[in-house]
Amino acid sequence: CWEPSAAVRCFDKQYEYKGRCCHRCPPVPSSLASVAGEKLVSECNGTEDSVCAHCESGHYQKGWTKERHCAPHDICEDNVGLVVKTQGNATHNTVCQCRAGMHCSDSSCQTCVENQPCPRGFGFVAAKAMAQMSSPCEPCAEGPFSNVSSKTEPCHPWTSCEEKGLVVKTKGTNTSDVVCELGRRSSLSVLIPITAAIVTCLVGICIYCLVHADPKRRPREQ
Repeated sequence: CWEPSAAVRCFDKQYEYKGRCCHRCPPVPSSLASVAGEKLVSECNGTEDSVCAHCESGHYQKGWTKERHCAPHDICEDNVGLVVKTQGNATHNTVCQCRAGMHCSDSSCQTCVENQPCPRGFGFVAAKAMAQMSSPCEPCAEGPFSNVSSKTEPCHPWTSCEEKGLVVKTKGTNTSDVVCELGRRSSLSVLIPITAAIVTCLVGICIYCLVHADPKRRPREQ
């Protein structure tokens, strides 16, 4: 039984209207399976349930609602640097992002600003550029370096002297690479084989000359 003074309690997907619990309109009608969101046309009465209608083109409804209007899709304005990241549909809004070479001017991302070149000691970070929420430059940490000012160059790792069989001559910084050089052992390991090869060649030439020298011509040549 219902009394005028009694409070009406409705379920989550309902709303109270003139002492009755009317059904809210769904974002996706069960009979059409993700075809369109819906908006309210008229409230329920003693004989009929709530009447809903599909959202018009360019609008969406993401939840159960009693609103008579669907929300319009956001427009990605090209003149402020925005492009479409995800096209909106009947249940989701359009998602905009800044075009390449730009990032959002603030957290609302209503406008975009040009990326500034990353200075020396800073590198371009592709992940931040994709998110388009801040300038895609980050300081080079211990190990990588950047010796140019660029909108695209990331921080590059220092050269590994060990992998080349060399030793560090000058330690790298965030703006310069490591300078490598031959170590003492490395120098000896290179010089000894070369010296041995040269000595062997000279000895071979001397032996060849001695063996093939003409004894009759030797005094005249001397």
